[in-house]
This record gives sequence, structure tokens and C-alpha cells, in this order.
Amino acid sequence: MMHNVSQVRLFFLSGFNETMNYKVALFSLTLLYYSFIVLVNVALIVTIILDKNMHEPMYILLCTFCMNGLYGTTGFYPKMLWDLLSPVNVISYSECLFQALVMYSSACCDLSILSAMAYDRYVAICRPLEYHSIMSKQRVLLLVCFSWLTPFCISAINIILTSRLKLCSPYIDRLFCMNWVIVKLACFPTQTNVNTIVGYITIMIYMFHGVFIVWSYMYVIKTCVNSLENRAKFMQTCVPHLTSLLIFLVTVLFGVFNTRFGSTLPPTIQHIIAIELITISSIMNPLFYGFKLTLIRNRIIGIITFRIKR
Repeated sequence: MMHNVSQVRLFFLSGFNETMNYKVALFSLTLLYYSFIVLVNVALIVTIILDKNMHEPMYILLCTFCMNGLYGTTGFYPKMLWDLLSPVNVISYSECLFQALVMYSSACCDLSILSAMAYDRYVAICRPLEYHSIMSKQRVLLLVCFSWLTPFCISAINIILTSRLKLCSPYIDRLFCMNWVIVKLACFPTQTNVNTIVGYITIMIYMFHGVFIVWSYMYVIKTCVNSLENRAKFMQTCVPHLTSLLIFLVTVLFGVFNTRFGSTLPPTIQHIIAIELITISSIMNPLFYGFKLTLIRNRIIGIITFRIKR
């Protein structure tokens, strides 16, 4: 028995069974949506890189945010587009673990970047005279590395623990690979004890991220109450960040709901929720920042106007 289960090297993505009659339409819509995600994120990244006026911590962190959006969606959409055109929806064991790593680390990275952005706004509004000395190039580089490397290392530990499990089924009832879905395929519950413990530790780590964000904004709001200038700065730069945080929290809650109670929902609803977790922040955040932040909005409008005049 143990010899047989160790031979699982190919997974069947049975979630695509619900889409058999709509594959062409879904492929067209998915390709259009993914292209739009790439367009808006790349537009923001290029705008920030090319405009020296935006080489400030807030915009650098925003650029990192958009890069992570591209990273996460690229781990999902190309494979999904391929599967929508393929008669057999399979993924190799190693590719499945890699996709799970990308999805996991991208979600964790989102919260890490939001924490770094909260710290930046705290320093900018609560300690404005010290802002440039605190948010030095070295500090910003440290925050960016923290936002990328820490989630990747934590996610890699979880995936390595998953890779040691003996699996009893090659069927994944989703459109893509997720760590907790693979863990559910383990032959014996006792195998997953270490995964569960490390999973709870990961949740605690990112709960502390959330507490830090709340703590930062308590001070920011307290500082803004009695200052018209700070209130204007809050509305201009903090509202987009809080909106991104709200989007993230809503998607996480949907994810928890889908994990906990997903089995009682129709498969199509489960898949919609799963896709929403990946895509909503990747498209909403660059759009909202692009419209809300004056410097970015004016720069993009200027580029579009220049192109039209030519």
C-alpha cells in the first residue's frame, strides 16, 4: 500500500469537469481578464520606474505590490488557459507543488507589503520631520526584502512539509493546486500533524502583521484628527492603502469560508471564490491607486494625451 501511494506523480484537476461545455467562452474571458491585469499592473510599474519624482518609499512599495500581483496571477492564469484548451487537465507533482508555492507566497507577500506600507504612512504622518532619515534607501530596501523573502521562506517550509506526505489520491477537486488541498490527500491524518502546527504558526505570524497595521493606523488617525494638513494627506495616501487592506481581508475571509464550508457549496461557486482570491486584489489595487494618487494619475493621463496627439 505505502509503495503504491508513493508513486503519485500526476494530478488530475477535476475542477475543470464543470466547465466542459463553456471552455471556449471561458478561455476568451479569462485571456481578456488576464491581459487586463497584466496591462494595469505593468502600466503602474513602468510609470513608477520611469518617473524620478516617484522614486519615493510609498511608490516603491506600491511598485512591489504590483509586481507581486503579477507574480501571483502568473502562477495561475497561463496554466488555466492551457487547461481550458486541453482535453485532459493534468499537472505533474512537481509543477503542482511549485504552483502551490507561488499562490501561498503571493498571498503572504500581499500582507507583508501592506504592513510595510502601513509603517511608511505612520512615519510620514506621525513623524514627518524624521521621515527621510527613517525611510532611507537602506530601510526601504530592507522592507522590500522583508516583504518578499520572509513570505517565500515561510511558504517554502510549508510546501516542503507537504512534499513529504504519502498521498492516496491523484484527484484535486480544484482548478489549480493549493497547499491545503494537497494536504487533504494524505493517506493518514497523523501524517499532517506537523503541517497543521506549522500552518497555525504561519497564521499567528500574519495575525501579528494585521495587529501591526491596526496599531499603525490608530496612531495615524489620532495624529490626523486635529490637523487639516494631515487629514488631507490621510485622504490622499492612506485611503488607497486602507482600501487595499479591506480588499485583502475580504478575500481572506472568503477563502476561509470556502475552506471551512466549501463542501456544502456547488462546485461552480467554490471555483469562483477560489479564482476571486487570486484576481480581485491584482486588478483592484492598481486601478484604485492609479485613480486616487494624483501624481500617478496625472502621469498616466499625460502619457495617454501625448500618444493621442501624435
